[in-house]
Amino acid sequence: MTEHEAPRVTVLGLGRMGTAIAGAYLAAGYRTTVWNRTAARGDALAAQGAVRAADVAEAVAAGPLLVVPLLDPATVRRTLEPAAPLLAGRTLVSLANGTLEQARDLAAWAAGHGAHHLAGAMMALPHTIGAPEAFFFFSGSESAFEEHRTALEVMATGHYLGADPAAAETHSLAVLGTGYAALTGFLHAAALLETYGTGPERFAPLAAAWLRDMAAFLPHLAKEAASGSYADAASTIDLNRPAVDTLIAASTERGVDPRVHHPLKALLDRRSADGYGDDSFSSLYELLKPARPRP
Repeated sequence: MTEHEAPRVTVLGLGRMGTAIAGAYLAAGYRTTVWNRTAARGDALAAQGAVRAADVAEAVAAGPLLVVPLLDPATVRRTLEPAAPLLAGRTLVSLANGTLEQARDLAAWAAGHGAHHLAGAMMALPHTIGAPEAFFFFSGSESAFEEHRTALEVMATGHYLGADPAAAETHSLAVLGTGYAALTGFLHAAALLETYGTGPERFAPLAAAWLRDMAAFLPHLAKEAASGSYADAASTIDLNRPAVDTLIAASTERGVDPRVHHPLKALLDRRSADGYGDDSFSSLYELLKPARPRP
């Protein structure tokens, strides 16, 4: 493949993630243009064959696909403002963290300048870019996603979630929420076991093995929650209530703050008091979901 035949991509923003993304495109044979406010951030990439743009306008003009892993939507917009007239007809992929309204505002701004916009959420770390376990969420222009899917999946497996620019961020937050609950539970458990002389490093492999089993159980919980059918459960509300009560009591006795588990205790107690103690643990979903589905 000659230089003129190579597909083109621009990466604007060379933090740890941006550098990893640009490196993945170079490794995949893309003609990769890079720009960063601090130009020296691009030195190593330039040594690998990246084209270093002199300014944002030159970076935008370099190709049809612009990948922007900057801090937040406001920074993306502020950075691109000087080159806004050049966005027409190009695809802007914003990999920024922000509120749902910020994602929608950025998409509207991009559309106002004639750009095709994709909001992206990165479920990956810099060292996993391009690896099988990495995945990104995308939402916004479906036609842009399909047109550039091959290029987008140089970074990670792509999951398109619909036209709403906020959908990618919402799904990202949902995955993060799942992880935060598990990680916080692990840290609480590690603190409890520390009082018995079992250090976190010794405990971690045991917790990881248990979490793998829990992850395998998620499709079953999802099926119950989706159907609203919680009878004949192996793990019921009233089976889990005393376990959580004991966990809180044991933590208190050992001087470990148990408050991380108080919300779960409140949900279990409420569900049981409502007469659903024999229902599956997954029936807590009924207390958490909105009264009406939201878009």
